[in-house]
Amino acid sequence: MATPLTAPPLTSPRTSDALTTTLLSLSSSLSSAFEKIPGSPILTRYIASSYQNDPFRSLLELFLLAFAIRTVLQSRTRASASGSNFVKLDDKEIDDLVSEFNPLPLCEPLTASEEQSLAAVPTIIGGNSPHPKISLPHVHGGKPREVVNLASYNFADLAGDERVKEAAIKTLRTYGVGSCSPPGFYGTIDVHMALESDIARLLGTEAAIIYSQGFSTISSVIPAFSKRGDIIVADKGVNFAIQKGIAISRSTVRYYDHNDMSSLEATLKSVVQQYRRKKPLTRRFIITEGLFENDGQISNLKRLIELKRKYKFRLILDEGLSFGTLGRTGRGLTELHDVPASEVDMIVGSMANTLGSAGGFCAGSNEVVFHQRINGPAFVYSAALPAMLAVAASIAIAKISRNDDDVLTRLRENTRALRAVLDKVETLYIPSDAESPVIHLQVRAKGHRHPDTPQGKFDAAASSSSSSAMVPTNSSAADGESRNLLDPHHDLSPTAQLALLQSILDEALESGHVMLSLRKKLPSIKAEVLERGVLARPSIRIAVTAGLSRKEVEKAGQAIKAACGKVLGKRRV
Repeated sequence: MATPLTAPPLTSPRTSDALTTTLLSLSSSLSSAFEKIPGSPILTRYIASSYQNDPFRSLLELFLLAFAIRTVLQSRTRASASGSNFVKLDDKEIDDLVSEFNPLPLCEPLTASEEQSLAAVPTIIGGNSPHPKISLPHVHGGKPREVVNLASYNFADLAGDERVKEAAIKTLRTYGVGSCSPPGFYGTIDVHMALESDIARLLGTEAAIIYSQGFSTISSVIPAFSKRGDIIVADKGVNFAIQKGIAISRSTVRYYDHNDMSSLEATLKSVVQQYRRKKPLTRRFIITEGLFENDGQISNLKRLIELKRKYKFRLILDEGLSFGTLGRTGRGLTELHDVPASEVDMIVGSMANTLGSAGGFCAGSNEVVFHQRINGPAFVYSAALPAMLAVAASIAIAKISRNDDDVLTRLRENTRALRAVLDKVETLYIPSDAESPVIHLQVRAKGHRHPDTPQGKFDAAASSSSSSAMVPTNSSAADGESRNLLDPHHDLSPTAQLALLQSILDEALESGHVMLSLRKKLPSIKAEVLERGVLARPSIRIAVTAGLSRKEVEKAGQAIKAACGKVLGKRRV
């Protein structure tokens, strides 16, 4: 009987045992190596627990991991030899696509008025000073000429000051250019702390904090304290930086008439009555400027203090322009009105105007300052102020507080000398305070009598102009319609006023060698409320400087007066 054939074993017992031993040894080596990796026990426990409690989850995670690896390794845009990943176009199709391509402009083209305004901006040659050299294509054939500068915020004549310049260069060589870090990390150095001490000492507050940008200071201070649901009562004439800060805070806002304390009290009273029984209690703030940027008026600080005490509000005062210009030693509105700085909860100022440096500050109690170090957006997330600018600001503060070279005395004398000339121009309206070094010139409305114009003469001219306006033309009717929407009390539209003011600027520059500037104003956050009446009128902004002599200021005033007479002569009563 034949014996059946059987297949020989694939591996001998010895070979199988050797393979098992090798695999176990390799597994043990891999396990030992894996255990040496930091965090491996945590991962092992997680996988074991996940598999025991939910094996489907482990499979799903493994699938997702494999899919992620495959996606990373297989790029859809990777070129291949066959070019199968790309759409093939012939030359005609490429030419058609190129010819049809019509890119959108990055911005809208300039209008005729915008081009004219841009062409009227002079180019300053060299550094800023009371007597800079400028160039304009339509003046003297574009050749440089020296002018009297009444357009820059160089109130204390610190632009180009040699002591400030030498100290800034020395600091630059010691500390370098930038801080390269926010103040809360390693951006704060000794000169920053010294500047904060100088500001607090000058103002008479417990502490101060500095910011690296002037504009973002007030727009950061407001949302650091006022949040959604809190109450803000603000002046209608506040600058754009304050408007931005109010919008960022998302607080409930009430506006009162510009620099009108009666309107402020009525607004505060209505807020208190409305929220008397509502809970929880809300934080409440009054926000205004010391010296208003948009018209040069000065706030009544004593009355503001009385009202904030009476109705239990906190006061945020923006002294961007009043700091370094008002008061005997330049301490601002508190010194001008003889009010202790501790009465103002937050004093916000700029170091980019009078001090000729950069950045801003907020002064107040220790609690107010400390809160901003951890909650002020512009302080926490911005690089610290460059060291050389901090030193320049400290030197400028020392010069102003000591009244070196009678700088503040000369500033006040020049302001009075210029106002003595311009106040007599019957065709101009000046809303600015008599003590303000920022002077705004507006075209006086025909229905607004100048104090030097006799009443009888004014009444006769008014009746004559009203009778001649009985039958308006189509163009004047359209102009009147746009005029009444913004400022019903003025006989000219803002566009017409702006054209006249630009003509005055050009005439003063060409004939009198005086450089002036129109008020630069960004569109208001809430234009339907903040751009009405007098606030909607354009103006020429004059910045008086202590760097000019009294005789030079008077001569510049006469040049402006002559330009107004030439341009606005027909509007004179």
